[in-house]
Amino acid sequence: MALGAVLAGLVGATSPEAAECPRKDALGTSRVLSVDAKTTPRVGLKSFPQTLPLADREVVLTFDDGPHPPTTSKVLAALAQECVRATFFLIGLHASQHPDMVKRIASEGHTIGHHTFSHPFMARLPLDKAKSEIDRGIAADEMALHGVSTTTPSTPFFRFPYFEATPGQLDLLQARGIVVFGADLWASDWNEMTPEQELKLVTERLAASGKGIILFHDPKARTAAIMPAFLRYLRENGYRVVHIAPAGPAQKHADAH
Repeated sequence: MALGAVLAGLVGATSPEAAECPRKDALGTSRVLSVDAKTTPRVGLKSFPQTLPLADREVVLTFDDGPHPPTTSKVLAALAQECVRATFFLIGLHASQHPDMVKRIASEGHTIGHHTFSHPFMARLPLDKAKSEIDRGIAADEMALHGVSTTTPSTPFFRFPYFEATPGQLDLLQARGIVVFGADLWASDWNEMTPEQELKLVTERLAASGKGIILFHDPKARTAAIMPAFLRYLRENGYRVVHIAPAGPAQKHADAH
C-alpha cells in the first residue's frame, strides 16, 4: 500500500474500542515469544549487540512512559481494533496515579513491563539510588496491577529511561533475572512533529530494517493519532506482530494472579 494512502487515512482514523476482533482480516497477533533472562538478558540493537530472534517482517510493539489515560486509551482502542498485543513499560508514579488503567492494559492481554518510578537519568545515579528507583517503580506497578507492593516483578521486563544504564545497573538486573529491553528502531515521537511526519518516519525505518522491537510512547498524542494507520500499514504490507511474554516460573506467577 502506498504510504500516501496511509497518510490520507489519518483523517478520522480513530478506532472504536472493541473487546474482540471486529473483522476477520484484522492484523492480529501472529505468535507469542517467551523471553528468558537466562538466554537473552539484554535485547535491542540500539543498545546491545543482540536482540530477539525475530523472522523477517516480524515486529514487537512497545510503549513507554504510561499510563496516561487520555492517550493510552486511544492506543488501546487501536490495538483492540486489530487484535494486536503489545508491551507497556510503565512509570511507577503514573501507575500509582492510574491503577484502573494499569488493570485495563493487562486485562486486554498486553504485557506490563517496568520503567523506574520517576524516569530519571539512571546512569547519573549511584547504584543504591538507582536500585531504589527500580524497586519503587516495580512496587508501584505491582500494587496498581495486583494490589501487592512487591519488588519481585510478576513480569521481569525492564527498560531504562533514555536507554541509559551503568554496567553495575545492568548486572544488578541480570542477577535478579530481569530482562533489559532496548529497541531495534524507534518512532522518535519525543520530538516535535506532526502525526503524518511520525508515521512516515517510523514506516520508513521499519522498511529499512525489515523487522524488530519498535519503541513508541503512549502518552504522546501524535502516537495515539497514528496508531490505527500504523497498524493498517503493518497489515497491508505483510508484517506480523509478535507478543512477548516471560518464560518459566515468572509466567506461572503472573498467570496465578
